[in-house]
Amino acid sequence: MKAAAGASQRLDRWIWHARIVKTRSIAANLVAEGYVRVNGERAEQPARTIKQGDVLTIALPARVRILKVTGILPRRADAGAAKDTYESLTARN
Repeated sequence: MKAAAGASQRLDRWIWHARIVKTRSIAANLVAEGYVRVNGERAEQPARTIKQGDVLTIALPARVRILKVTGILPRRADAGAAKDTYESLTARN
């Protein structure tokens, strides 16, 4: 499955489709509870639209991930396809 260029998607769906979390409800809760930033600004609604080029900062229980959106998938796919939808900007120590 190929990531769509120039498309947009709901923030919670993108986080779930990219396999950052296991369920869409977990993704929606992360956004609603203030653990996700889009381009440096706190995202308050899971339905916020994101597009290619946006930078997401996601505070997960074990670590913080910084991801640049490089594509949009129409549905949840395997891990290989999911990794094609973002570039990790998280510093490795």
